[in-house]
Amino acid sequence: MNEPSSNILKHAWLYCTVFLTGAAVMVIELLGTRLIAPFYGASLYVWTSVISVTLIALALGYFIGGRWADQAKRTGLALIIALSGFLTLLVPWLTGPVLLATDPLGLRMGTFISTFILFTPSLLMLGMVGPFAVKLATSSLEGVGASTGSIYAVSTVGSVIGTLFLGFYLFPQVGSREIFMGLGIGLLLLSLCVAFFERNRIKPAVALPPVAALIVVSILSLPYIADSGKQIMGNENYQTRFERESLYGWVRVIDNPAGNYRLLTVDASTIGAASLSHGENVLTYQQIVTFLPALAPDMRRALLIGQGAGHMAMTLKQYGIQTDTLEIDPVVSEAARDYFDFEASGKTIIGDARYEIRKLQGPYDLIIMDVFTGGSEPVHLLTVESIRQLQSLLSDRGIMTLNFVAFLEDGKNAALASVAKTLAQVFPHQTALISEPGREFNDFIFIASDHPVNLETATLSPAQRIWLKQRRINLDQNYGVVLTDNLNPLESLQTRKSEHYRWMIVDSIGLNHFVR
Repeated sequence: MNEPSSNILKHAWLYCTVFLTGAAVMVIELLGTRLIAPFYGASLYVWTSVISVTLIALALGYFIGGRWADQAKRTGLALIIALSGFLTLLVPWLTGPVLLATDPLGLRMGTFISTFILFTPSLLMLGMVGPFAVKLATSSLEGVGASTGSIYAVSTVGSVIGTLFLGFYLFPQVGSREIFMGLGIGLLLLSLCVAFFERNRIKPAVALPPVAALIVVSILSLPYIADSGKQIMGNENYQTRFERESLYGWVRVIDNPAGNYRLLTVDASTIGAASLSHGENVLTYQQIVTFLPALAPDMRRALLIGQGAGHMAMTLKQYGIQTDTLEIDPVVSEAARDYFDFEASGKTIIGDARYEIRKLQGPYDLIIMDVFTGGSEPVHLLTVESIRQLQSLLSDRGIMTLNFVAFLEDGKNAALASVAKTLAQVFPHQTALISEPGREFNDFIFIASDHPVNLETATLSPAQRIWLKQRRINLDQNYGVVLTDNLNPLESLQTRKSEHYRWMIVDSIGLNHFVR
């Protein structure tokens, strides 16, 4: 047997260790976004912060681990892995207090600082594993290149397998908090195994006590960590009827008996609301759907992108309009059916709209986009290219409507102006409405088409014409930019909106809606 092969077999336990810790790094990185998203949203800022913090922590781990590996005589990999396991277990317990403490820093800095505090300690310790493993696997300077390459290759393969296992199998079955706790326990058990293999280099009497102490402390802390999500109290007027973590966020059905309404939420977005007494829709902006059939007579077929609680589809059904619904989150669809009595009149499509609309068969007389609510917007759906795809599905007399949450700012809000300017690149005619006149922070409804839409038509009742006239607004498109697949600054333009919406929901519903 040649020397490299013999060396690999001799250090098989070491390669197994770096494989597992490499997988742990990616699990922490990916799950980090899921712990932050309910509070700060799932925007580009969250992903940027998590990726940056991961790289910073690993760089520090490589640097510190290399120096420690050269100088350590009484500690080894077992202690490092045990520390990483203990610090990983602390993440769910610390999430609530850290998010609350960083909230005043705003969306960008709050996201980055909270991510840094929560994930740097465990990721730094995992980053130290590589240099230690290289030191243990290298018997001479002649083999340092091969040992280093093999260690980091195996660690990277572990990261790939961990990513695939988490995304394709584990996460759809288990909640993020439970995965964090399971990962922490798994790292603690791994540290015991590593301590056994390190016994020839470090005496068990020296290596085991600190590892054992960390494991004992972790076991004693588990009940408090498991209950940490319950320590953040919410508004007692709100009662959670249903909650489940889906692939896309925390879906909740929340009742307010005193206010006589029920909410359907996903993380920081309210996507449906109904009265408890009669079940009718209570979101003002959705009243526009009762006017749309009169604006386009003989409307027969509609597409609703962003099903939410399904109220708009059910309203259109009352006018004899068959409505296909497109919803990315199957848990939202389930909650709409079970808690808001949603019954589809057309096809129920589950998937990302940008992908699914390519497979749809038109024409539709009406397309409603209701996905740009209070939380993070799916900006890939609001581009010239996406709007053109939808335009191709419209009939000759078809209408497209879009709801968008923003500040008015006397019609000079850059995000609103960008929406109007983008629609103008595709549709020659559009009208903008404000949901609740007199309020700065509002829902805005855009009506766009290839033909003029008469808001004074005789098919509308006098009350409807007055309702529309009171809500018409003018937007200065000069303050906006055309949103495209290549350049879409919508998230940065909506930073103030995201922060305001989060504070508004926290004040009304309570922190337990965001912190898990």
